[in-house]
Amino acid sequence: MPMVDTNRPITDIFRDLLTQLTSLVRTEGELARAEMSEKIDQAARGLALMVGGAVLLIPALVILLAAAVAAIMDTGLEPYWAALIVGGAALVIGVILMIAGKSSIKLYNLAPRKTVHQLRRDASVAKQQMRQT
Repeated sequence: MPMVDTNRPITDIFRDLLTQLTSLVRTEGELARAEMSEKIDQAARGLALMVGGAVLLIPALVILLAAAVAAIMDTGLEPYWAALIVGGAALVIGVILMIAGKSSIKLYNLAPRKTVHQLRRDASVAKQQMRQT
């Protein structure tokens, strides 16, 4: 435990406290900005990859669905029944994927958790320091 100078005037103690608090807030602000910048870059890269993948997947999916309709028609089913079966299956799978994707994109994942954790630790240390003075 560090030694506490009990002979210091209260004004000096508060001046030091304010200086340290200002420095702490500035440092934590810089940490928050850096972390948010990192999160935004990560989200932008992910979005760019998703858009690129979607551009290629959409025509491929249309071709595969048309092939599935043709395969079902070859079994003797009418074209409208074959299209209804394939379209219904694609619809169900698409809805499931949309729901799963929506649940994984939450603001919680973009929050600066490291900064929040550090701020809580700093507040705890500051409380302990105030109790010791």
